Amino acid sequence: MSKQPSSHRPRKRFGQNFLTDEGVIDRIAGAINPQPDDHIVEIGPGQGALTETLAPTGCRLDVVELDRDLVAGLLAAFSIYPGFKLHSADALKFDFSALPVDGEKLRVVGNLPYNISTPLIFKLLENAPLIEDMHFMLQLEVVQRLAAEPGSKHWGRLGIMAQYHCHIDHLFDVPPESFFPPPKVQSAIVRLAPRTTSPWPDCDEGQLRKVVQAAFAQRRKTLRNNLKGIIDSNALVALGIDPGARSETLELSHFIAITGALNA
Repeated sequence: MSKQPSSHRPRKRFGQNFLTDEGVIDRIAGAINPQPDDHIVEIGPGQGALTETLAPTGCRLDVVELDRDLVAGLLAAFSIYPGFKLHSADALKFDFSALPVDGEKLRVVGNLPYNISTPLIFKLLENAPLIEDMHFMLQLEVVQRLAAEPGSKHWGRLGIMAQYHCHIDHLFDVPPESFFPPPKVQSAIVRLAPRTTSPWPDCDEGQLRKVVQAAFAQRRKTLRNNLKGIIDSNALVALGIDPGARSETLELSHFIAITGALNA
């Protein structure tokens, strides 16, 4: 069963595709499993389809909505819940670190606009120590990149840095007809759970980002070429890495080893 779209016209510049399939909404809510003592942050609540399942649980709920035309409707629908607070703001510029109180962790959810999903995920990864978990609706290809394994065509900068910070689960796919208007791409739900303890406590994350970015600057080139000026071939061989290999064949641990060699 689907909800009927309201009179609000979805805005292309905001990347708006409103989720209307109640079966999918219930399935997402089941995956999140909101509890009364949770502090949940919903990014891009839109017309409140998912908000309707979160607010009644009694959780503390902060929603961040960019489209001011949707603010009045959200306030009218959800201000009756004492834990509800609306922030009329751009999630890419929003200070998520200002939300937690007394050492609590945030649970972040949202149907993320495809045009900002990757930079927003990178922004949230910077706040990973403040976050318990994240459940997002994303373009299927982005979820495949997040959950990719070495050697696959989807393995790259996004998956490596996300997996450095988080355990990642591709939960289920969502077809275009679950939205209004239907997007031209497949969507999927993903869970990102930040690691409570890093397996690589001595890794310089900033340096790792630079190594990964350089390694994937030109996917068809070898490590020898992409990492020229960063680390030489002999040093790669000493780490047990073939300089003639392509970056997508390396595991996360290899990139961390390269980063460690630079700081040795």
